[in-house]
Amino acid sequence: MGKIFCLMGKSSSGKDTIYEKLMKDSSLGLKRIVPYTTRPIREGERDGVEYHFVSEEQLQGLQAAGKVVELRAYDTVHGVWKYFTVCEDEMDLNEDSYAVIGTLESWHAMCAYFGRDVMVPVYIEVEDGLRLERALFRERTQSHPKYLELCRRFLADAEDFSEKNLEKEGITKRFENIEFDVCFQEIKLFIQKEMRYNERMGR
Repeated sequence: MGKIFCLMGKSSSGKDTIYEKLMKDSSLGLKRIVPYTTRPIREGERDGVEYHFVSEEQLQGLQAAGKVVELRAYDTVHGVWKYFTVCEDEMDLNEDSYAVIGTLESWHAMCAYFGRDVMVPVYIEVEDGLRLERALFRERTQSHPKYLELCRRFLADAEDFSEKNLEKEGITKRFENIEFDVCFQEIKLFIQKEMRYNERMGR
């Protein structure tokens, strides 16, 4: 039985960049779980890579087919944006391990869907001041910066990833992303260790 490594963290914690580097590391052999969203695509994003960008009608079709593992709706300053995970037909936990970017809410739902023994949390954190600085830098690169949405998301993350909520979900191990390369290597070694343990246990 493979594992699903769920990368989590507040906005601008670097989880997207770390995720991409993990997926390119052939020594890990992780398969990608690409999340879905109804929000507009951002500059630099590619459909089917960072997200599957779909319409509300497409979402309803996936729900009707029973393929939606979990779904979250956010009332943003630009309207309601939905993010969700789909159990793809080609997923095979008997053969492969996977990685996905998620939230505490999606983590909880995936644990219920796939089983807690399959799920492994990878929580990435950055000091709030540095994280806000990174978020502003990234938003300024957009042709139409959405600063109000940035602020809403920053404040929402503080509540969503509160210490109380992390403790409730049993997430105690943290990876500090101050120096990217150091953080990446720590996460890579952690994943390798989890996969080797899984093999020894015959799971």
